[in-house]
Amino acid sequence: MHPLAAHAITALDLGPCQVMALHGGDLSVVVRLVPESGAPVVAKSAPQAETEAAMLQALAAAGAPAPAVLAAQPGLLVLQDLGADTGLGAAWAHLGTVLAQLHAATGPHYGWSCDYAFGAVEIRNAPLDDWPSFWGMRRLLPFLPDLPAELACRVEGLARRLPELLPATPPAALLHGDLWVGNIMANGPQVTGLIDPASYYGDAEVDLAMLSLFGRPAPAFWAAYGALPPGAEIRRAIYQLFPALVHFRLFGAGYRGLVTRCLDAVGA
Repeated sequence: MHPLAAHAITALDLGPCQVMALHGGDLSVVVRLVPESGAPVVAKSAPQAETEAAMLQALAAAGAPAPAVLAAQPGLLVLQDLGADTGLGAAWAHLGTVLAQLHAATGPHYGWSCDYAFGAVEIRNAPLDDWPSFWGMRRLLPFLPDLPAELACRVEGLARRLPELLPATPPAALLHGDLWVGNIMANGPQVTGLIDPASYYGDAEVDLAMLSLFGRPAPAFWAAYGALPPGAEIRRAIYQLFPALVHFRLFGAGYRGLVTRCLDAVGA
């Protein structure tokens, strides 16, 4: 039995369980535990379990579907099992409604109460009141030491231009923070859960940019979410640069082209 499963079984006193491995992406181990009596649960390895639990609870408090947190201990997060995931094919419209409601929840500043991480990549969340400064100082400039000189120069130059390209004080919307289709569960026409958040407060278009990075939301999504202000295409490239830099740092030169495309799109 995987140590993660044994840890979760002990933490919740589940007794004998059937253990099934689930896909946990590149950074986590995830298992489904099916006790002999009681509902199944999902356990995942989570170095910052308490922080992730607080993020999931914030999503739920804003009215977004999210799994209930059953236990959060160092290295371990145990969650409600959301059941079958049939994909977003029939659920795009509901996702638009869900995100509009999530983004209507706002905070007093940009950022979060603590830092987070994607594996070895630290996500700096110290609050700021100026959005272009937050995006430059917390999301772009921290990558400079790990970039080739040519890319570092281009990213640094873009950071200087952000006051011209981003709104100074957009509503500080509650963000999922890592919103790609693999972190959205659905069953038929309903979104059943947003999972694996990296939440903070910021421009709502950040989530929309991430959702569009590795795929294309269906027209029903945009109809349900609503129209974006002028200039969204340029902002999308600026916001997509951050996950591109994360992937470049985590997985190497294969993502250099993605970083370059984002920079080219904004003339950086």
